[in-house]
Amino acid sequence: MKNFALIGAAGYIAPRHMKAIKETKNDLLAAFDKGDSVGVIDSYFPKADFFVEFERFDRHIEKLKYEKDMFLDFVSICSPNYLHDAHIRFALRSGADAICEKPLVLNPWNIDKLKKVEENTGKKVYNILQLRVHPSIIALRKKVAETGKDKKFEVDLTYLTSRGNWYHTSWKGEHSKSGGIATNIGVHFYDMLSWIFGNIQNNIVHVHENDRASGYLEFENARVRWFLSINSEYLPEEVKQKGQTTFRSITINGEELEFSGGFTDLHTIVYKDILLGKGYGLEAARTAIEIVHNIRNSTPIGLNGDFHPYSLNKKVK
Repeated sequence: MKNFALIGAAGYIAPRHMKAIKETKNDLLAAFDKGDSVGVIDSYFPKADFFVEFERFDRHIEKLKYEKDMFLDFVSICSPNYLHDAHIRFALRSGADAICEKPLVLNPWNIDKLKKVEENTGKKVYNILQLRVHPSIIALRKKVAETGKDKKFEVDLTYLTSRGNWYHTSWKGEHSKSGGIATNIGVHFYDMLSWIFGNIQNNIVHVHENDRASGYLEFENARVRWFLSINSEYLPEEVKQKGQTTFRSITINGEELEFSGGFTDLHTIVYKDILLGKGYGLEAARTAIEIVHNIRNSTPIGLNGDFHPYSLNKKVK
């Protein structure tokens, strides 16, 4: 049984980490979050110690080590994006490996600095890249590999996940903290695309606003038009009529890739791989971080060239 701590226990994604720790038969010793709405812990680890002040959390970890001879094996990090870098450093310097949500960091150079901390501490950083373990994505990657390097697939990626006004008031609405919409909700798709279709060759941004972003990415084996939005006005009418608030679509050469299900257990699969020493480390995250960094720092060219059709309207019918 491995000992875990969790940073960001009140976040949306934290319960999936608690579930993964529980299902892999490990123990959560302590958790931290500035917010105290963390009753979900009772469903998994009711005996875990909880802190709302990082200094007390830090002190508790030290006391476990020196007074009770209890050492952390892993620190799971679900904190706001801009804090990932600091919390990863804390984990490594505490003698634990880090398991961090996406985006691993906001800038490519942060990866280089973390590699030095890995070297100095002898500990390792793992990134949650759960789409890489989704069966449909694995099958697509195999198909692309078998097709050969000369083939370019035509891909349209559409991801609409409705968010209310709270989003813009929270840290997620601040570009300096979240990295913007492409970073916050798109980074795992960019990782998936690069993992399947190879090295990035071109990155063009058509639109980049608070509630939507779109652009064009070219990889070794694909030309990709992408569109992301948190505005419910973009949802297709048939989706709204079903009362759904999320629409996810990937078409490849005009054919829909079916991967709508099977998301709830992916974190547990990732944890199992990490515990077997097969998880994805710092370098695995680099391409996606470079893509979102370039999107964030690019000047949108508007609706020119090969843009995603959803970019045309504020409301899709």
